[in-house]
Amino acid sequence: MSFAFRVYQAGGPEVLSWEEAPTVTPGKGEVLIRHEAVGLNFIDIYHRSGLFAMPMPTGIGIEGVGIVEALGEGAALFELGDRVGYASGPLGAYSQWRTIPAERLIKLPDAINSKTAAGMMLKGLTAAYLMHRVFPVKAGNTILMHAAAGGVGLIICQWAKTLGAQVIGTVSTEEKAALACQHGCDHIIFYDKEDIVGRVREITDGAGVDVVFDGVGKKTFTASFDCLRVRGMLVSLGNASGPVEPVSPLLLKDKGSLFLTRPTLAHYIAKRDEMLDLADKLFSVVTSGKVKIKIGQTYALSDSASAHRDLEAGNTTGSTIMLP
Repeated sequence: MSFAFRVYQAGGPEVLSWEEAPTVTPGKGEVLIRHEAVGLNFIDIYHRSGLFAMPMPTGIGIEGVGIVEALGEGAALFELGDRVGYASGPLGAYSQWRTIPAERLIKLPDAINSKTAAGMMLKGLTAAYLMHRVFPVKAGNTILMHAAAGGVGLIICQWAKTLGAQVIGTVSTEEKAALACQHGCDHIIFYDKEDIVGRVREITDGAGVDVVFDGVGKKTFTASFDCLRVRGMLVSLGNASGPVEPVSPLLLKDKGSLFLTRPTLAHYIAKRDEMLDLADKLFSVVTSGKVKIKIGQTYALSDSASAHRDLEAGNTTGSTIMLP
């Protein structure tokens, strides 16, 4: 018998229920995984809170790393004992064992340990699709990364530097500022204390940035528009401070023929070949040492409620993992 979390109604961290769960036989095209580490992400909070409505009851979590323990009929992509990771549904990563479609799994390179992998599958693939698909970052670009000391932020800051970009990051504390600077940020803005727009215009000699990656949401959304150059792009990738208000298309014209997109990783890795291509890019930049994965916090999986509280309160840096 193993344990897993179930959620029966939307709400706060208290709705997470740690329960006995029978170990099931994988069905056609599935594999059974014994988790070694599970990643925590803001999307888990969206699912738990009901911001992203899910049929109830439900499992929770979409990022994990583990060992293939059994193969269902037709699951020919892997062998018993393979170490694999994933960063997409179906929900159910908050578990000691689980079944999952084999096509959603990625075999991990030996050079990346399981804890590191659990801290980088979703966040790293997010960074990969944002910088290689949504807005292809290149030498000479200037980017603004909100929450630069977060899991996605630290990866994007480093990776953008390897591509030749100038990186401006926003943070809330001196500790987070130091961490962001250690991971590629050229300029730091304290978004609770400084005028974000004024500082960006000062840093860029009035031009503005080419792209803003904004996972904060409500608190930074308006300022993000005003930080962009003419024909710049705002990539709204999350709502950590709350969902943003509706935007009139005329606003995009008035602020400089801007582009606005609200992408999600699932749509960029829905096809297996596209998922593997992004994974190859991620694994390459990590194994080369150019991008280092910062595991800021580790919790017991059974203590996921505490992990959720800390993430929501802004008390985390880098990636957070949970160990079964």
